[in-house]
Amino acid sequence: MAQIKPNASSWQEGISKSITFIVTKDCQLACKYCYLVGKNAGERMSFEVARQAVDYILGNPQLFGEKSAVFDFIGGEPFLEVELIDRICDYIKVQLFEREHRWFTSYRFSFSTNGVNYHEERVQRYIEKNYRHLSIGITIDGTPAKHNLNRVYKNGRGSYSDVVRNIPLWLEQFPNGGTKVTISSPDIPYIRESVLHLYSLGIKEVNINCVFEDVWAEGDDLLFEDQLVQLADDIIDNGYYRDYACSFFSEIIGKPLDPKRDNQNWCGAGMMLAVDAAGCFYPCTRFAQYSLRSKKALAIGSVREGINQNRLRPFLTLDRCTQSEQECISCEVAGGCAWCQGENYDAAETPTIYRRSTAICKMHKARVRANNYYWNKLYRKLELEGEPDCLAKKDTHVIC
Repeated sequence: MAQIKPNASSWQEGISKSITFIVTKDCQLACKYCYLVGKNAGERMSFEVARQAVDYILGNPQLFGEKSAVFDFIGGEPFLEVELIDRICDYIKVQLFEREHRWFTSYRFSFSTNGVNYHEERVQRYIEKNYRHLSIGITIDGTPAKHNLNRVYKNGRGSYSDVVRNIPLWLEQFPNGGTKVTISSPDIPYIRESVLHLYSLGIKEVNINCVFEDVWAEGDDLLFEDQLVQLADDIIDNGYYRDYACSFFSEIIGKPLDPKRDNQNWCGAGMMLAVDAAGCFYPCTRFAQYSLRSKKALAIGSVREGINQNRLRPFLTLDRCTQSEQECISCEVAGGCAWCQGENYDAAETPTIYRRSTAICKMHKARVRANNYYWNKLYRKLELEGEPDCLAKKDTHVIC
């Protein structure tokens, strides 16, 4: 199997159209922090719905002007439907060729998988067939204790051993692959050891974030900061910063923002497109019904009617100031404070997308304090070692 270098988080970032197929709402796991509250085994996309979606998207190039496309397949667990996905991908490739579409030379098929059935022959056949256009990330949360705290089967059994056995095969095929780690209140004490554990498995890019939902207890921010400070010490003292990355540490976060210059929306809702088993279009998967706790789904069209521009337009007007309180706009550490558009909608008292949820505020501020500690310590170390110009100003990578 050839080694695959494209990274799903960076390939054509900012200039590609993200198109998501919700191929199934079923999953082997029942992760405790999962925002997909309506997972079920009954809603599976048919090939006919997928075909109609592809025909609409490729048949209306004036609506999709991006130079590249990322076709993202999600669930539930997408590889439960790998045969369906293979058929959809074949159809996409044929249609791109026959239509002489500009995406024919610039597209990716993207997956985030729980990794449980990654080794199966049917999955490996799909990978071998499509590897030149694939980006695949396996989600593993860290140590067995951290992973098995949340990422469990429906009977409560932890899934760590079934996932970790597939990491060597995945890294052989995708040596630049990154994993996605989620932090919620109960697993804060495991952050430091989990990131180091993932490094020990050979995973060099750890994308890690706190859940956006309001789950945080009193004192969580201080525990969070302490874990990140300990992690910073380990990364710097042991030289991990040279070859490994952890998204919690970045030079661009924790700075004040100019509302006139830095007023873009954080989230890509409205710029992306998702389609579900019923053929409904959404501005993001988080607006499909199985992603929402208390609100009704917000569809912007369907494969039969196309995209309703009047339903889409509010998402295209979103920016930082139209949905943030003044406290957030003028916050001295606003830079890098993220939000999820779907969670904003779900958490709002009224059915609006113009109300920013601030449940993550204290966790962001704790991250900023630890981030400042990290960079101050790293710069001092490099200066003492005579390498002050050795930093690559992106995440934790240092290139000498």
